[in-house]
Amino acid sequence: MLTVLGFAMIATFLVLIMLKKMSPIAALVLIPALFCVAVGQGAQLGDYVIDGVGKLAPTAAMLMFAIVYFGVMIDVGLFDPIVRGILRFCKADPVRVVVGTAVLAAIVSLDGDGSTTFMITVSAMYPLYKRLGMSLVVMTGVAATANGVMNTLPWGGPTARAATALKLDAADIFVPMIPALGVGLLFVFVLAYVLGRRERKRIGYLTLDEALVPETDAVLVTAGGGATKGPGGAAKGAGGASKSVGGAAKGGGGAATAEGGDSGGGSGERGGALAAATTGTGEGEDDGFQGLDPDRATLRPRLYWFNAALTVALLAAMILELLPIPVLFLLGAALALTVNYPKMAEQKERIAAHADNVLNVAGMVFAAAVFTGVLTGTGMVKHMADWLVGAIPEGMGPHMALVTGVLSLPLTYFMSNDGFYFGVLPVLAEAGAAHGVSPLEIARASLAGQALHMSSPLVPAVYVLVGMAKVEFGDHTRFTVKWAALTSLVVLAAGILFGIV
Repeated sequence: MLTVLGFAMIATFLVLIMLKKMSPIAALVLIPALFCVAVGQGAQLGDYVIDGVGKLAPTAAMLMFAIVYFGVMIDVGLFDPIVRGILRFCKADPVRVVVGTAVLAAIVSLDGDGSTTFMITVSAMYPLYKRLGMSLVVMTGVAATANGVMNTLPWGGPTARAATALKLDAADIFVPMIPALGVGLLFVFVLAYVLGRRERKRIGYLTLDEALVPETDAVLVTAGGGATKGPGGAAKGAGGASKSVGGAAKGGGGAATAEGGDSGGGSGERGGALAAATTGTGEGEDDGFQGLDPDRATLRPRLYWFNAALTVALLAAMILELLPIPVLFLLGAALALTVNYPKMAEQKERIAAHADNVLNVAGMVFAAAVFTGVLTGTGMVKHMADWLVGAIPEGMGPHMALVTGVLSLPLTYFMSNDGFYFGVLPVLAEAGAAHGVSPLEIARASLAGQALHMSSPLVPAVYVLVGMAKVEFGDHTRFTVKWAALTSLVVLAAGILFGIV
């Protein structure tokens, strides 16, 4: 019964979110509460929620202060050289823009933190997607999938969890997987190229100089081959239509909510964290490349090397685990604010500029705590995992590595990494050991699902992504899941082909 109810709860949540019948935060709270009552454990709901909140509180704290820290780093211009290089490569060509999104997300993902990756990627690329009328779900989908492949870095989380759960060395798991992960990342770049071709076919092509010209009818008619309207109107291009303020842009197989729409976490009034974080204003107007305004008041060019050194030191401390990550970001954010903006009024302004994102993400994390708390507390997760493992045919025993890789896709999507790696993976490893399958092979195969995992509704960082991009979570899910799942299968297939898994 608990197995059926567990799957039913997850399915109900996903259907309501994708059909936009409920907001993510409401669905994360109300649906598990109702199912908790349905299984006859309503009296324990409070305990389950408090337990879930307690487990996710460090994550919420980490995200809150990471948003402030990296928001300040974007404000002061630390990432401007990287972004300018990516934008020079893009040249306002939709193909290059999407490929550039994948490259930027992959590079920034080296820090092992998804929220950082999404903040920097969206802040850099959002104005370009808006100016060219490109589909924003293409941006979120490519960024999430690239980050998912890179999330397997030893300091990213999953590899360390697998090593801990099976008492293995993280390097022994990760290093042999590098070729397979490289193939997965290459596939993401190819996918970005294909999606970019779709976007180019839909909206046409602009030179970078033309894209930088203030938005006028003449420029967009030339680019898209159609008619253009201002805020609240529609701009029709080749093979697709895009709506401006308060509307949605559809194309390239997905839909994207534009400025002023309900983003499931973003603010139409501010334009997410983008305009506020990078221009020092609270305006969400689409004024070209505001996100990279070289004259914005928040820049601190004289402190560039201090900020670079501070960021490198912070990332090194994270990798070396000198202090808990939430503490490191708390200290880093306080130091960054104090040094870059010594005046109290400036500090308040910077905190206020990022307050929308902080509140939205923290609220989403604590709402997700209700979902995970009920899923775990009622025993649904355990029953679902036992059922899945028990459903594996006896004849598949010698192929448990392959089975683990395939199961990692749905299991890491529907449950947290902790739940999968500490709850399910040891059972799969034990079943594999009975048939002579090495725990190392099981551990490596378990990493295959991470490309899909990064778009799971239980991953807090994904709400940073859709919130800043002002994209509905349901739209992001519909567009991304198929491509992310395919990427995960490519990683798994490469691992088998190379004899790693």
